[in-house]
Amino acid sequence: MADLPTTALGHDAVHRYVLGHFASGVAVVTAAGPEGPLGFTCQSFVSLSLEPSLVSFAPARTFRSRPLMRASAAFCVNVPAVGQRDLGSAFAGPGDRFRGVRWSPGRGGAPLLQGSCAWISCDLVHEYDGGDHTIVIGRATGLRADASRDPLVFHRGRYRSLARPD
Repeated sequence: MADLPTTALGHDAVHRYVLGHFASGVAVVTAAGPEGPLGFTCQSFVSLSLEPSLVSFAPARTFRSRPLMRASAAFCVNVPAVGQRDLGSAFAGPGDRFRGVRWSPGRGGAPLLQGSCAWISCDLVHEYDGGDHTIVIGRATGLRADASRDPLVFHRGRYRSLARPD
């Protein structure tokens, strides 16, 4: 196995390529904004602490709606299920991300996306500098899951589903 030449591709491209080999979950973080619901697809979501119940995600600093989400102080982490690739893609791109999306208001008005396999309602606790991203810490105030649904996974630049054991 050889290292990729960073001089030919550039460090950022190599970083993205190599870390793309780590399979991650897909989350859609939502909040209520002054002019309607806000949301974006996020792969950098993790459970941070059991006591207290904390989670973390890291949106890019260039994400324009982040100040509006910060002002609401409440958000929901929606975990899309297999079969919701369109949801992950819609919230990753520009435009009206909620067009055709069924949802109901959760804590603080943060949208709970229908069909997800899990929902984590949170209050904003802290934000930290994370280079070209902001590290957001939230306290879980409500937790729900639908055990009949499997989560959507992201690996090597594509949405995937979990393999079923034999």
